[in-house]
Amino acid sequence: MSYPFLAGGVVASPYAASLRQYLSAVRRYPVLTRDEEYALARRVRDEVDLAAAHRLMTSHLRLAAKIACGYRGYGLPLEDMISEANVGLLHAIYKFDLERDCRLSTYAAWWIRAALQDYILRHWSIVKLGTSATQKRLFFGFRRARARVEACPSELLAGDSIAKMAELFHVPPGDITGMEARLGWRDLSLSALHGDEGEPDRLERLADENAQDPETALSEADERDYRTRLLTQALSPLGSREHRIFVARRLRDPPAPLAELAQEYGVSCERIRQIEMRAFEKVQRFVTDQQQHHAREGAWRRGQAYECAA
Repeated sequence: MSYPFLAGGVVASPYAASLRQYLSAVRRYPVLTRDEEYALARRVRDEVDLAAAHRLMTSHLRLAAKIACGYRGYGLPLEDMISEANVGLLHAIYKFDLERDCRLSTYAAWWIRAALQDYILRHWSIVKLGTSATQKRLFFGFRRARARVEACPSELLAGDSIAKMAELFHVPPGDITGMEARLGWRDLSLSALHGDEGEPDRLERLADENAQDPETALSEADERDYRTRLLTQALSPLGSREHRIFVARRLRDPPAPLAELAQEYGVSCERIRQIEMRAFEKVQRFVTDQQQHHAREGAWRRGQAYECAA
């Protein structure tokens, strides 16, 4: 929706100066009489008169600021809420029906509150809140209704109080307990410092579900190093041709074709396969012998440690 009377910066922004200066400035604009308001609204509707829109807007800025101040308890920046209230006021000026028997301030108050409530629901939490009429009424009326049915607002609602509030708002008791939990906790930034300055933030303290246990990771790294050393030692006695064929056929992914190696060495594919199997048997025999030796040595060390402990 466009507002042609906004051209040229008709409405002053709260960010143009400090909030106190802004609130002081809007009080200087004169309050319009009913006849003045009607005449200006007619000029806006019929002629899109920028000067008339300016007078209507500025004369009601104090109303928008006053209503916005009533929503300070939700913890959002007051400057932003005043801006949203001004947006609601703009909608009211655009939609104002001259045939209604009411002042613009009465009509605009509904638009201003609607704009503020929509802004609060969108920015109060990164988790989307209910946007139905019942959920909005529950969100904005929860604290006031709780004060009526519960004597100690610092504690969780008891069963009787939950039932009373559910009956008051015409919602299931589960909606009451859910809204109580939502209002009792605010979003926490994972990047905010935790505790005293210099301590890691919550993001650094967050556990990684995919991370390995340090002991397991160290054990697996040691096992990989041991197997790599063992394989290197097993390959060292092989001749150059056996080494080349074994690596090409057993340690490469995908393995080199037999025909390619046969052409490289000028022999048949069957001869390459025989060399590969012979090299594999040598490596397998060496690895088996080393593992058995390692197992015997470990058993001997455990026995020595047991004798020393005894």
